[in-house]
Amino acid sequence: MSKQYGNEAFLAKLIAQACVSIFPESGHFNVDNIRVCKILGSGVCSSSVLHGMVFKKEAEGDVTSVKDAKIAVYSCPFDGMITETKGTVLIKTAEELMNFSKGEENLMDAQVKAIADTGANVIVTGGKVADMALHYANKYNVMLVRLNSKWDLRRLCKTVGATALPRLTPPVAEEMGHCDSVSLSEVGDTQVVVFKHEKEDGAISTIVLRGSTDNLMDDVERAVDDAVNTFKVLTRDKRLVPGGGATEIELAKQITSYGETCPGLEQYAIKKFAEAFEAIPRALSENSGVKANEVISKLYAVHQEGNKNVGLDIEAEVPAVKDMLEAGVLDTYLGKYWAIKLATNAAVTVLRVDQIIMAKPAGGPKPPTGKKDWDDDQND
Repeated sequence: MSKQYGNEAFLAKLIAQACVSIFPESGHFNVDNIRVCKILGSGVCSSSVLHGMVFKKEAEGDVTSVKDAKIAVYSCPFDGMITETKGTVLIKTAEELMNFSKGEENLMDAQVKAIADTGANVIVTGGKVADMALHYANKYNVMLVRLNSKWDLRRLCKTVGATALPRLTPPVAEEMGHCDSVSLSEVGDTQVVVFKHEKEDGAISTIVLRGSTDNLMDDVERAVDDAVNTFKVLTRDKRLVPGGGATEIELAKQITSYGETCPGLEQYAIKKFAEAFEAIPRALSENSGVKANEVISKLYAVHQEGNKNVGLDIEAEVPAVKDMLEAGVLDTYLGKYWAIKLATNAAVTVLRVDQIIMAKPAGGPKPPTGKKDWDDDQND
């Protein structure tokens, strides 16, 4: 699984759990519904699955945990809608100073109170948060989370079933989202905000990856991406074929046998096409540190005896083969099918090109190649 040798069993179980938990009844699986949150520290085996979403953010206000959360999502800044103007104000008394911004404060108080009165106890905003708005959010015991990415806002709306509102207006019941809990927690030394569903019926699932270095977590993330796409392929076609180069060697053997029955020059092209299938077991052998020619010879010998499922044994220190079905090393049928089909189409397209026009560089005459002294020209 994408260079993650030794962690494949743990990662496969983890990713399968995440994919199955959000698999829809319609059968149309969307790979974008599996999110990955990378948090530095600990090891790969400390990774976990969470039904909901995790953001590497901190809560803006004093409220850091809410149970049975009703969520209002805004794509606008959490601030007053008063136009800022420049001007000079003359204040003569202390009472005038106290009443100077009273109207703005009362308006913000009314807006936040109206939102809180709808039952919303979590506000998620996609813009900046004003200090005055934050004060009134704390006053009415409302948790405030800021997300800078509009894509994160859209995914969160999908997760909790909310509608992003463009203005700071009180949401109706249909526009609010819901999840079992929203909390600020610390994973390693990173603060994260978790929107969590207790039941496995959410639209999005998040895999929290742990690792000692960023490069390691990037590799594991690529492995997760490959595995999630493999799960999607299996939802379309459940058929599997032996891996470890077994399928390619068997195809090469049978295509070579077919080529020997063809008369004329065609058999040479067919045999070369069969030889191209050796690229997969050859690459596996070179990556494993064994001699590719010895492995391919052994594979051909075993397949000639009728053992179609035998492939390369990468765990052996010497060139060796074993049964891929017994070892549990399998590839998706659709992946093999489309790889062979598209590669063959590309090769045929190149072979159909019967004329190549070379573009010549434009411009005038070429400059003189060698340096000549001016006096030499005069003497000539």
